[in-house]
Amino acid sequence: MDQKLKVGILGGTGMVGQRFISLLENHPWFEVVAIAASPRSAGKTYEEAVGGRWKMQKAMPEAVKNIVVMNVNEVEKVASEVDFVFSAVDMSKEEIRAIEDAYAKTETPVVSNNSAHRWTPDVPMVVPEINPEHFEVIEAQKKRLGTKKGFVAVKPNCSIQSYAPALFALKEFGPKEVVATTYQAISGAGKTFKDWPEMVENIIPFIGGEEEKSEQEPLRLFGKVVDGKIEKATAPLITTQCIRVPVLDGHTAAVFVNFEKKPTKEEIIDRWENFKGLPQELNLPSAPKQFIRYMEDGPYKEQEIRQAYLKAVYLLLDTVREIDGDAYSQLQNADLLSKCTEAVTLREMEQNYRDGMALVCSPRRMKEDISNYTIKRAINYIREHYKEGISLEDVAGRMGITPEYLSTLFNREMGENFSTFLRKFRISHAKRLLKGTDMKVYEIAEAVGYTDPKYFARVFKDELGVSPGDYRQQ
Repeated sequence: MDQKLKVGILGGTGMVGQRFISLLENHPWFEVVAIAASPRSAGKTYEEAVGGRWKMQKAMPEAVKNIVVMNVNEVEKVASEVDFVFSAVDMSKEEIRAIEDAYAKTETPVVSNNSAHRWTPDVPMVVPEINPEHFEVIEAQKKRLGTKKGFVAVKPNCSIQSYAPALFALKEFGPKEVVATTYQAISGAGKTFKDWPEMVENIIPFIGGEEEKSEQEPLRLFGKVVDGKIEKATAPLITTQCIRVPVLDGHTAAVFVNFEKKPTKEEIIDRWENFKGLPQELNLPSAPKQFIRYMEDGPYKEQEIRQAYLKAVYLLLDTVREIDGDAYSQLQNADLLSKCTEAVTLREMEQNYRDGMALVCSPRRMKEDISNYTIKRAINYIREHYKEGISLEDVAGRMGITPEYLSTLFNREMGENFSTFLRKFRISHAKRLLKGTDMKVYEIAEAVGYTDPKYFARVFKDELGVSPGDYRQQ
């Protein structure tokens, strides 16, 4: 390409916007010439607007430091500077759809990292190696928007990109049932350990809204274009559990698949190692040369494999115990740990683990356990907002139920009332911060939702029998 395309970043001061800027540094085809963000950042240089909030591991590119940030709402002004834009705006879904459509209507193509348009029928959600044919719907979208070259295209949820390509490469064998557990890095929530210290040595076993995305979005990727719209596939049946883990970057998935035609190990490896998509055929500059890599450090010793399975079993039990008491009881009744420990062969051990996962992830059990699901949502809200002055009424309002009903569910499902759970949750995070950081006690008090350090110290001592300072010295 003789001349680089001029690129704009919408929402460029946030973590995803920073990632776009980092990835585009010295790109052979694209040059970042415009950065747009909220009105409070407009008029500042990019370096001034970001300040101490640069979250990438490598330094801010010199080429963008002095770019004056524009107001993302001044659509015509921003669009006049660029050939196309990457979108990473932080707004409500309705606002995102409106502003991305507005940019498209200026004849500016929009490539979005946001989820707002992922289920718009004529907006392609694409992993180029899987479904480039979905770009066909752009013509229908242009007619709807009244544009000649302006359109919106989106990417799927980050976590499904860890396993959807591997499934797609095996499509000839007819994957029909999938049980997947995703282990999602904190960068997926737009965080680092610096601004989320409570994630250090911690996991969050439920991420609100992620399970639905992980179960449904692959079906859209595997779907087909019909009459200018994308119709999602009907198979495979996917059941997921999504866990936030203390990893900065990189999502991982453990996936179990049932096939119509069971492939051999050799066939699986062959399809993965020889899989290539359109980006590889076109030799695009950002495309990996080997899209799917099968890595084997082995041969592993049998004892190492057994230990790996046992670690997975312990993680499963710990996770389920925290989020779903009924499922945990079922795993105990099934004697999962003993069966895996006493298994004579590795195949038997594997089957026992698969049986445990199937028990936990049974769609029927999940649908029937509606009250538990409500509590999971409530607990997830507490996890995300415990630093704030939240109350039973606040959480109930977010769940769309009465405080009285939520209180009843809490007592029934958790064996304690809402305020007791919230207090214990906050104190558990305070304990981690006291032992794992150099933060002062008053800073920790504020970090876990207590505005009065003296009151925090009193609650802490009532809960543990020692002061925060004495606990730190233990």
